[in-house]
Amino acid sequence: MKRFFRRMLRVALAAILLVLGCIIYCNWRVESLAKGRTYTDINAIPHRRVGLLLGTSKYGTNGVVNRYYRYRIDAAARLIRAGKIDYIVASGDNGKDWYNEPGTMRADLIAAGIDSSRIFLDYAGFRTFDSMIRLREVFSQYQATVISQKFHNERALYIAQREGIDAIGFNAADIRGEASFKTRMRERLARVKVFVDYVIGTKPRFLGPKVAIP
Repeated sequence: MKRFFRRMLRVALAAILLVLGCIIYCNWRVESLAKGRTYTDINAIPHRRVGLLLGTSKYGTNGVVNRYYRYRIDAAARLIRAGKIDYIVASGDNGKDWYNEPGTMRADLIAAGIDSSRIFLDYAGFRTFDSMIRLREVFSQYQATVISQKFHNERALYIAQREGIDAIGFNAADIRGEASFKTRMRERLARVKVFVDYVIGTKPRFLGPKVAIP
């Protein structure tokens, strides 16, 4: 019996080390490929015709406005005003009648003074993986500035590289504290999931008709 438990312990430890190794490798690979391709200085970032604004919920579970969301809207508006992008594709989840990330982002961008004719909506950006592939397949864009927090941009740029999209990232302001810690832990797992997606050949949930951007 003791021999059995020792064997099981070795198997469990090996499994834990394998999982940790996968997390470390995926995180390193994503960060390495994104190195030098994300910007925080709006004066330094090159012009791209289209910016891809990645969605998130506007409100947290406590009913307070999600700062990740607010900072992304601010970043997208700044890029337009500075002439660093000409159009925005607001990509997010609209899987339920009562939940519409792209529409909410559009309304808040317009409230921030952005001309509605510069905003295009991607209603099927259920995941960052879907948003990046749909940018190419639905919106016919092979160059873009991705707009989100740095940790999120890095994963998006990895997907862009795999999909043949020449993308850079503009980093919205980040947050600190407990909420940030939890988000970063989820991000580590999300990066592993991207690798799994490519291994098993995951496809976007929806594609649909082309959308022309002038």
